[in-house]
Amino acid sequence: MLKIRLKRTGRKGQPHYRIVIAEANRSRNSKSVEEIGYYNPRTQPSTVEIDQEAARKWLRNGAQPTDTVAQLFVKAGIIKDIKRGSTKPSLKPKKKAAKEESESK
Repeated sequence: MLKIRLKRTGRKGQPHYRIVIAEANRSRNSKSVEEIGYYNPRTQPSTVEIDQEAARKWLRNGAQPTDTVAQLFVKAGIIKDIKRGSTKPSLKPKKKAAKEESESK
């Protein structure tokens, strides 16, 4: 599976990141498939440069962005919104349902 993630560059204590397409099971700074932009959190405001066409192409082809990259994509307008939270149903009964059950006993 391909991931869109950050690859760290820069000196110790002075991070600078490249936004890359890489295999999910590879290490952070290993060889990447393609570089589509960069992110510098040290500037005020943070500098983000993304090739939007390439990012959309990889998203259409099934590459999954990491949480940080997804936030950068939302700010850049590449994706609309981030889906957060679990889609699995909760196993705990809701408070209202629990009160009704205790009152009926």
